[in-house]
Amino acid sequence: MISRRQFVGSLAGSVSATALLSSKLSLAALPGERRLVVIILWGGLDGLAAVPPYGDPNYEKARGHLALPSPGEEDGILDLDGTFGLHRSLEPLYHMYERGEFLALHAVATPYDARSHFDAQDVLENGSARTGGLRDGWLNRAIGALDHGSDPALGLALGGSVPLIMRGEVNVASWSPNVLPLPDADLLAQIERLWRHDALLGPSLAQGLSMQEPHKMPMAFGNRKDALRGPRAFLTLAEKAGEFLARPEGPRIAVLEMGGWDTHANQGRTTGRLASRLQAFADGIVRLRSSLGPAWSQTAVLAVTEFGRTAAPNGTNGTDHGVAGAAFLLGGAVAGGRVVTDWPGLKESQLHEGRDLRPTIDLRSVFKGVLHDHLEIAATALEGQVFPESRSSLPLKSLIRA
Repeated sequence: MISRRQFVGSLAGSVSATALLSSKLSLAALPGERRLVVIILWGGLDGLAAVPPYGDPNYEKARGHLALPSPGEEDGILDLDGTFGLHRSLEPLYHMYERGEFLALHAVATPYDARSHFDAQDVLENGSARTGGLRDGWLNRAIGALDHGSDPALGLALGGSVPLIMRGEVNVASWSPNVLPLPDADLLAQIERLWRHDALLGPSLAQGLSMQEPHKMPMAFGNRKDALRGPRAFLTLAEKAGEFLARPEGPRIAVLEMGGWDTHANQGRTTGRLASRLQAFADGIVRLRSSLGPAWSQTAVLAVTEFGRTAAPNGTNGTDHGVAGAAFLLGGAVAGGRVVTDWPGLKESQLHEGRDLRPTIDLRSVFKGVLHDHLEIAATALEGQVFPESRSSLPLKSLIRA
């Protein structure tokens, strides 16, 4: 909990203009106890390293010197089901898998397959089948499809900006670590007097200040300039997301991002660039779970990336842009302890264009399944409003506990 002085001093750097200027910034009662967190892993996560299909007879040949040690060997793959495993750096998630709180989805992708970061990111976030197909984000449209979708306190973006996936007609709040100096008490008093009778800023300031009261959502701000830099920055965002969503009248849907997955060079195997990112991701999920507390049992966490990476390594000990990859679904609300896939195989003739894991599951089917079974968004809204022109991508069933 922070003081009124600290809160106002942090407004400029930590609350979006949309949230700050909204006349409904105060937190109203929200529907239900179910939470949804979407994590975007920017850069193209190597799903064949994160969730290695070591049981595929062509795994070692396809992966070459990037093939991971087998289960039982030193720093070996953590076995999931005899065919798939987890990278050793994801060991905290392995324990969640054993508790039935984590499942992996493999050979998943958006409809886009041309391997451009910018275009792939746009398709992932807008929820259509093509670049520029829609100008807003599917998660924003999903919030709008809820009964209380007009409440700006329902959605929260954590990070340096609000990503496209959360932008649209529905107002959402945002949070990022603050790097601005805090005003002293005299300056705070002057600001309060200046804004007190302003029809727009006065009520917004009063509502914002009220958020520091014990029964409101705590607005805790960091003050390190590197708060959003480096692989460990994700831990801060994940922990804060849990704190916000854990509040009885806090938001119910959050999005955050983690970059650095574009491993063209020096990717590494059991150690190195990719391993450190995977470790930071796993540690962030642990912090998210801890800060959510009892609310974890009602939470689904969906982690996705814009595309996978090539099956074979390149000439700089890395992997290049691919098509299909892996996604993660975690949380107490998840029907976990399994790998969900229609595995296409790693034989060269089975690969997409002879180089990439072939997609067999449309990510929109995953999104639809979670939104329908977890947030109870009607199928008609999913087809007509959230993911238009996606009728052939049927919702995946049984991802969420009954």
